Amino acid sequence: MKYLHSMVRVHDLDASLRFYCEGLGLKQVRRKDVPEGKFTLVFLAAPNSPEAEIELTYNWGSDEDYGSARNFGHLAFCVEDIYATCDRLQSMGYTIHRPPRDGHMAFVRSPDHISIELLQDGHLPAREPWASMPNTGSW
Repeated sequence: MKYLHSMVRVHDLDASLRFYCEGLGLKQVRRKDVPEGKFTLVFLAAPNSPEAEIELTYNWGSDEDYGSARNFGHLAFCVEDIYATCDRLQSMGYTIHRPPRDGHMAFVRSPDHISIELLQDGHLPAREPWASMPNTGSW
Protein backbone atom coordinates (compact mmCIF):
# COMPACT_ATOMS: atom_id res chain seq x y z
CA MET A 1 0.00 0.00 0.00
CA LYS A 2 1.15 3.55 -0.74
CA TYR A 3 -0.31 6.82 0.57
CA LEU A 4 -1.22 9.14 -2.31
CA HIS A 5 -2.96 12.33 -1.17
CA SER A 6 -5.63 14.06 0.91
CA MET A 7 -8.34 16.05 -0.85
CA VAL A 8 -9.91 19.27 0.39
CA ARG A 9 -12.65 21.18 -1.39
CA VAL A 10 -12.07 24.90 -1.81
CA HIS A 11 -14.39 27.79 -2.65
CA ASP A 12 -11.78 30.19 -4.04
CA LEU A 13 -8.92 28.46 -5.82
CA ASP A 14 -6.76 31.59 -6.07
CA ALA A 15 -7.12 32.36 -2.36
CA SER A 16 -6.31 28.75 -1.48
CA LEU A 17 -3.24 28.67 -3.73
CA ARG A 18 -2.04 31.92 -2.13
CA PHE A 19 -2.38 30.36 1.34
CA TYR A 20 -0.85 26.96 0.55
CA CYS A 21 1.86 28.12 -1.90
CA GLU A 22 2.84 31.66 -0.85
CA GLY A 23 1.97 31.23 2.83
CA LEU A 24 3.06 27.67 3.57
CA GLY A 25 5.56 27.18 0.75
CA LEU A 26 3.95 24.20 -0.98
CA LYS A 27 4.60 23.71 -4.68
CA GLN A 28 2.07 22.96 -7.39
CA VAL A 29 2.83 19.47 -8.76
CA ARG A 30 0.11 19.27 -11.38
CA ARG A 31 -3.23 20.76 -12.35
CA LYS A 32 -6.20 19.37 -14.22
CA ASP A 33 -9.08 21.53 -15.47
CA VAL A 34 -12.13 19.44 -16.39
CA PRO A 35 -14.59 21.71 -18.27
CA GLU A 36 -17.12 18.92 -18.91
CA GLY A 37 -17.29 18.18 -15.18
CA LYS A 38 -16.93 21.85 -14.20
CA PHE A 39 -14.10 21.31 -11.72
CA THR A 40 -10.36 21.85 -11.30
CA LEU A 41 -7.93 19.65 -9.40
CA VAL A 42 -4.63 21.11 -8.19
CA PHE A 43 -2.09 18.84 -6.52
CA LEU A 44 0.39 20.40 -4.09
CA ALA A 45 3.36 19.00 -2.19
CA ALA A 46 5.94 20.22 0.29
CA PRO A 47 9.46 20.50 -1.15
CA ASN A 48 10.89 17.94 1.29
CA SER A 49 8.07 15.39 0.92
CA PRO A 50 6.91 15.44 -2.70
CA GLU A 51 5.28 12.03 -2.36
CA ALA A 52 2.66 13.31 0.14
CA GLU A 53 0.25 15.48 -1.79
CA ILE A 54 -2.77 17.63 -1.06
CA GLU A 55 -5.43 17.75 -3.75
CA LEU A 56 -7.37 21.00 -3.89
CA THR A 57 -10.73 20.42 -5.59
CA TYR A 58 -12.49 23.49 -6.93
CA ASN A 59 -16.04 22.89 -8.17
CA TRP A 60 -16.82 25.74 -10.57
CA GLY A 61 -19.68 27.95 -9.43
CA SER A 62 -20.52 25.83 -6.38
CA ASP A 63 -21.98 27.56 -3.34
CA GLU A 64 -22.12 24.33 -1.30
CA ASP A 65 -21.46 24.82 2.40
CA TYR A 66 -18.42 22.72 3.27
CA GLY A 67 -18.93 23.38 6.98
CA SER A 68 -16.30 24.30 9.52
CA ALA A 69 -14.09 21.32 8.60
CA ARG A 70 -13.82 20.26 12.27
CA ASN A 71 -14.79 16.73 11.23
CA PHE A 72 -11.71 16.54 9.00
CA GLY A 73 -9.16 17.18 11.75
CA HIS A 74 -6.07 18.88 10.34
CA LEU A 75 -3.11 18.76 7.99
CA ALA A 76 0.33 18.90 9.64
CA PHE A 77 3.59 20.30 8.26
CA CYS A 78 7.09 20.29 9.71
CA VAL A 79 8.68 23.74 9.21
CA GLU A 80 12.26 24.97 9.42
CA ASP A 81 11.40 28.12 11.40
CA ILE A 82 7.96 28.23 12.99
CA TYR A 83 8.31 31.91 13.91
CA ALA A 84 9.18 32.95 10.35
CA THR A 85 6.33 30.84 8.98
CA CYS A 86 3.82 32.35 11.42
CA ASP A 87 5.17 35.87 10.75
CA ARG A 88 4.74 35.36 6.99
CA LEU A 89 1.19 33.97 7.33
CA GLN A 90 0.17 36.72 9.76
CA SER A 91 1.59 39.41 7.43
CA MET A 92 -0.58 37.92 4.67
CA GLY A 93 -3.68 38.46 6.82
CA TYR A 94 -4.13 34.98 8.30
CA THR A 95 -4.91 34.53 12.00
CA ILE A 96 -2.58 32.32 14.00
CA HIS A 97 -5.23 30.60 16.12
CA ARG A 98 -2.79 28.74 18.34
CA PRO A 99 0.46 30.75 18.48
CA PRO A 100 3.83 28.96 18.75
CA ARG A 101 4.26 29.92 22.41
CA ASP A 102 6.51 26.93 23.07
CA GLY A 103 8.62 27.33 19.92
CA HIS A 104 7.26 24.05 18.64
CA MET A 105 3.58 24.04 17.58
CA ALA A 106 1.07 26.43 16.02
CA PHE A 107 -2.30 26.24 14.26
CA VAL A 108 -3.71 28.38 11.44
CA ARG A 109 -6.73 27.86 9.18
CA SER A 110 -6.85 27.91 5.40
CA PRO A 111 -9.33 30.18 3.58
CA ASP A 112 -11.75 27.21 3.66
CA HIS A 113 -11.30 26.66 7.40
CA ILE A 114 -9.05 23.60 7.17
CA SER A 115 -6.93 23.44 10.33
CA ILE A 116 -3.22 23.43 9.59
CA GLU A 117 -0.80 22.32 12.30
CA LEU A 118 2.73 23.70 12.03
CA LEU A 119 5.42 21.77 13.89
CA GLN A 120 8.93 23.12 14.33
CA ASP A 121 11.72 20.80 13.20
CA GLY A 122 13.21 20.51 16.70
CA HIS A 123 12.44 23.22 19.25
CA LEU A 124 13.18 26.93 19.24
CA PRO A 125 13.38 29.02 22.42
CA ALA A 126 10.19 30.86 23.35
CA ARG A 127 10.03 34.25 21.65
CA GLU A 128 7.77 37.29 21.92
CA PRO A 129 5.24 38.28 20.81
CA TRP A 130 4.35 34.61 20.40
CA ALA A 131 5.19 33.46 23.96
CA SER A 132 2.46 35.57 25.55
CA MET A 133 -0.06 35.59 22.70
CA PRO A 134 -3.42 33.98 23.56
CA ASN A 135 -5.29 31.44 21.46
CA THR A 136 -7.86 32.89 19.06
CA GLY A 137 -11.01 31.06 17.99
CA SER A 138 -10.87 27.35 17.31
CA TRP A 139 -8.51 25.27 15.30
